[in-house]
Amino acid sequence: MQATLEHMTIWGLISDASLLVKAVMLILLLASVLSWYLIIQRSGVLQRRERQLDNFMQRFRSTADLLPLYRETAQGTDSEAGVEPIFHAGFQEFSHLKQHSGNAADVVLEGVERALYVAISEQEVRLEKGLQFLATVGSVSPYIGLFGTVWGIMNSFLGLSQVQQATLSTVAPGIAEALIATAIGLFAAIPAVIAYNRFSARSQTLLTRYYAFGNELQVRLHRTLHGTPMNLAVAA
Repeated sequence: MQATLEHMTIWGLISDASLLVKAVMLILLLASVLSWYLIIQRSGVLQRRERQLDNFMQRFRSTADLLPLYRETAQGTDSEAGVEPIFHAGFQEFSHLKQHSGNAADVVLEGVERALYVAISEQEVRLEKGLQFLATVGSVSPYIGLFGTVWGIMNSFLGLSQVQQATLSTVAPGIAEALIATAIGLFAAIPAVIAYNRFSARSQTLLTRYYAFGNELQVRLHRTLHGTPMNLAVAA
């Protein structure tokens, strides 16, 4: 009996686990794999968004005329680029409303504000993509693992009722294989929770910067309405 305890391995315990406990472990492993895929994928997306925002803001603040920048972004606007679709939507609405000479400056700026709000909302949805899954894995995985543990321990105690004398070597394998389910649940949950909190903070920071850019664009367009007009016929 002592040799059995000494030669217990994790893989041996998993292979000897009941069918339900194996199913729980498989679900948790799949959730962990999908979580790590989302962690890597969303990390790359957020890094690109942050880098693109920094580069675009430098170009936006260094140019006096927004029309060439609009033409440039209009030719290669990527909906996943973050800030460029926001700028394109705001300036396009400004160009469209400004062409109608009957529109007052307040009407033009209100239209620009609505267009910017819609564009930023679309980017917010893209920023939050995948976060719900990470939150679900982080909150549910420990309980799924605990369910597998409870079921495994229950089977171990049911097995004890069929023996005359209970020893450590009798109950230890069943309890050990049950606890593996909890360990896998924590292995899936902890990275998901950390990634969710980190990505939520970075997404919120990006969203705040998008709104700040929208306000800065409105200031530039307000000055344009009350200053030197641009050649908006080309922008349209």
